[in-house]
Amino acid sequence: MNYDVIILGSGPGGYVTAIRASQLGLKTAVIERESLGGICLNYGCIPTKALLKSANVFEYLNHASDYGLSATDVKADFSAVVKRSRGVAEKMSGGVQFLMKKNKIDVIMGTGKIKPGKKIDVTDEKGKVTEYTASNIIVATGARSRQLPNLPQDGKKIIGYREALTLPSLPKKMVVVGSGAIGVEFAYFYSTMGTDVTIVEYMPTIVPVEDADVSKQLERSFKKQGIKIKTNSSVESVDTKGKTCKVKVKTKKGEEIIECDVVLSAVGIETNIEGIGLEDVGIVTDKGKVLVNDFYETNIPGYYAIGDITPGPALAHVASAEGITCVEKIAGQSPAPIDYGNIPGCTYCSPEVSSVGMTEQAAKDAGYKIKVGKFPFSASGKASAAGTNDGFIKLIFDAEYGELLGGHMIGANVTEMIAEIVAIRKLETTGHELIKTIHPHPTMSEAIMEAAAAAYDEVIHM
Repeated sequence: MNYDVIILGSGPGGYVTAIRASQLGLKTAVIERESLGGICLNYGCIPTKALLKSANVFEYLNHASDYGLSATDVKADFSAVVKRSRGVAEKMSGGVQFLMKKNKIDVIMGTGKIKPGKKIDVTDEKGKVTEYTASNIIVATGARSRQLPNLPQDGKKIIGYREALTLPSLPKKMVVVGSGAIGVEFAYFYSTMGTDVTIVEYMPTIVPVEDADVSKQLERSFKKQGIKIKTNSSVESVDTKGKTCKVKVKTKKGEEIIECDVVLSAVGIETNIEGIGLEDVGIVTDKGKVLVNDFYETNIPGYYAIGDITPGPALAHVASAEGITCVEKIAGQSPAPIDYGNIPGCTYCSPEVSSVGMTEQAAKDAGYKIKVGKFPFSASGKASAAGTNDGFIKLIFDAEYGELLGGHMIGANVTEMIAEIVAIRKLETTGHELIKTIHPHPTMSEAIMEAAAAAYDEVIHM
């Protein structure tokens, strides 16, 4: 069976690529071994956000008196919260199935392995192997939870993000190893549900890829919520022989043992590139990543790779954008290469975190003379009315030309606000133009205008 495009993997890279390929008139098929939508939709982005929303509502109910309301005997039904999350994921997966049919994309269920000659074998659940051919093969197999030798995941006491989504009961105590997006999101969720949570982070700050001011603010907010944080620390070993886990943590002050019910390993991801035929075809990889050009073609013509298995940021929206760029190039269009300096990152704990572009330190290291504007939500009328004063907007401008080098946000709903900064950077808008862009009042987004004004000593409400 011959296709114009076959995509191996149906995550946010794969299924979006397939839809765009079909829109461009290419005969398209997607191969998936588990569930349409991949990890993001079924065991990542979407169900995690459903859990976090339940935690957010529970938090509001527990603080009803702050809003002049009374909500007594509020309890969390943990199994019902998990069930709702799974229901959201299943609904979204069904939506992807509908999109496949709507766009006349063939869905081939099974395990795919690429071969030379633009061929791919698919083994179904019964062991039957069927060969398919395509003019173009796009590999979008994604990634999984990274395993550390001293933190072997058993799925019960030492778990990854998949198990964290569907635990049978709420643990009394949990140690979260790693404070990237996955780590802090689950730390917030379980802490809000009632678990005693400790975060162990090897780096000096939590969410270490973020601007230093954002990291410090999130640490303050988390500690206020009762989450314990150990930075400059590492987990040396975990003893799981007894009823509980005994976690040996090395800190600046020495070693200590933390006892808990569950250890969540959130130390990053590793790519799914084993056993899919890359070596058979001769496709070059480096440090677990498939090497590609600006339009995602590998060193072997007709074979492409997108998403987490390539060197760019391992984010769902990046995989989708890469796939669209890839198939538009295949179809003979002239897409511009993706600007990886303008990719937004979002973390959905509470307060939320979002950012794009350079941190203050990165801008200084790059030799820029900068202007920095910072506006706290404590000075925002909308934030005060909503009872969400934690956080701020921080903008970094090139002092010479007014270019917005970076935007960093922490607070309520900032993951919805970062797109404005991405668009501003894309359009090369200057700081003065941003100041003169009238923002609606009262909104949280006013803080963006105010932060820009603060950088140029024109701030009004501070």
